[in-house]
Amino acid sequence: MDKSPDAFRTISEVADDLDLPQHVLRFWETRFPQIKPLKRGGGRRYYRPDDVELLKGIRNLLYDQGYTIKGVQKLLKTNGNKFVMAVATGDVATMEALVAASAAKGDDPKLGGGLDEDQLVGRPKIRASGRFFGFGSGSDDASEISVGKGAIGKEDRALLQEALFDLLECKRLLDQVR
Repeated sequence: MDKSPDAFRTISEVADDLDLPQHVLRFWETRFPQIKPLKRGGGRRYYRPDDVELLKGIRNLLYDQGYTIKGVQKLLKTNGNKFVMAVATGDVATMEALVAASAAKGDDPKLGGGLDEDQLVGRPKIRASGRFFGFGSGSDDASEISVGKGAIGKEDRALLQEALFDLLECKRLLDQVR
């Protein structure tokens, strides 16, 4: 017997629906304060339909779009929960309307977020150009690689920082398994 679309879901139902282990959902609760399942006696979690849609959006951004956790956090902060929920459903009209509404308020919403000098968040890990640290850019001009303080440009430094964050996240996940 199927539940109503408005019914609350248990963590096992949500995990099955998203094809994720339950511990990932619990971990995401620690990283995304927007995820607030109702907790009953014994610590049982019940997810509202909006929570499930938000989780679907987060899953899509992390696994399908290649965003980092920090990138999704920045998207949520910049554009809000409804934007990420619209990503889950693929509702482009709603995403554009939310971005336009934020722009009308004077905010500067961007799918990729802004770049700080030392940090790259909210951008896909794999770049469409195929360029990676100056290699494979498709041009014949060879980029020089030198060692020294100013040898790496801002873009390459940001890519290295992103790779470092990803490696640290992988290490943390491996340490949990051990």
